[in-house]
Amino acid sequence: MVTITRFAPSPTGFLHLGHVYSARLARKAAREEGGHFLLRIEDIDTTRCRPEFEEGIIEDLRWLGLEWDYPIRRQSDHFDDYAALLEKLGDRDLIYPCFCTRKEIAAEITRSNSAPQGPEGPIYPGICRHLSDLQRQERFTRGDAYALRLDMVKAMASVPLSSLRFEEVGKGIIQCDPAPFGDIVLARKETPTSYHLAVTFDDALQGVNLVVRGQDLFAATHIHRLLQALLELPTPRYMHHGLISDPQGKRLSKRDKAATVRSLREEGYSPEEVLKMVDYS
Repeated sequence: MVTITRFAPSPTGFLHLGHVYSARLARKAAREEGGHFLLRIEDIDTTRCRPEFEEGIIEDLRWLGLEWDYPIRRQSDHFDDYAALLEKLGDRDLIYPCFCTRKEIAAEITRSNSAPQGPEGPIYPGICRHLSDLQRQERFTRGDAYALRLDMVKAMASVPLSSLRFEEVGKGIIQCDPAPFGDIVLARKETPTSYHLAVTFDDALQGVNLVVRGQDLFAATHIHRLLQALLELPTPRYMHHGLISDPQGKRLSKRDKAATVRSLREEGYSPEEVLKMVDYS
C-alpha cells in the first residue's frame, strides 16, 4: 500500500517552527516509502482564517523545499460535503440541535456539583438533548444560534465498542473510549462543520493512511475513530509527535512571532538553517 500523508494547517497565522517540524515529518514518512505528501488548508473558521495567511503558508513551504503533491484541498470549498455527513447522522437520530450559550452551559455545570470532566474540559450536561421537535422548531424559527451535537450514548450504542481501535506508530493498537468527550459539537449555525468531522472525512476522501500530527491531538483520535465507524470510513494509522517548545519550555503558537518562518526569513536565515532548527533525527 502506498503511504499517503498530509499537512493540514489552518490559515489563522503564519507558520511557526512547530508546523515545520510536523510538515517535515509527514513529508519524510511519505517520501521514504515512495508515497504521497498532501497539503490541505483547514479554513472552516471563516472569521479567523485569512487569504494572506494561506498565501504565506504556501510561500513558506515552497521556500523550505517542502513541496507537496497537488491538488490542495481547501475545506471552505467543500461545506456541502460536510452537510451531507450531518444529514446522514441526522437520519439515524445521532445528532441534535443545542441552543445553549456558553454562559448557560457554565451556569448549569456550576449548579451541578458533580459535573464530570472530559479531555476537553467539563462535559456538556445535555440541557438540550431531550427537547421536543416542537421546541426545536420554535427555536429555529426564532433564529436562535445553535450547535449540532453528537448524541454520544446513541452513537456508542450503534457500533461495536471492541472495534474502536487504531494503530499508533511505535505503540501498537490503542483501544478507544470516546465517552469522556460527551456530546461533542459537529457543526454550528455559523460554522457548518467542526474540526472533528471535517478532518475525519477529508483524510478518508484523500486516501490518507498515515496521519502525522502533534501529540496534543492524540485524545481527539478517540472521537475520530468513532466518526469513522459511524460513517463507514477507513481507519488510517496514526503517528502523534512531540511538540516544539520555546527556550522557556512553552509550547509554540501562532502568537510567537519570533518563531515564525516569516520572521526567520526576514532575519536572513536560509531554508537549510531553519530546517536544522527542527532536525531531531
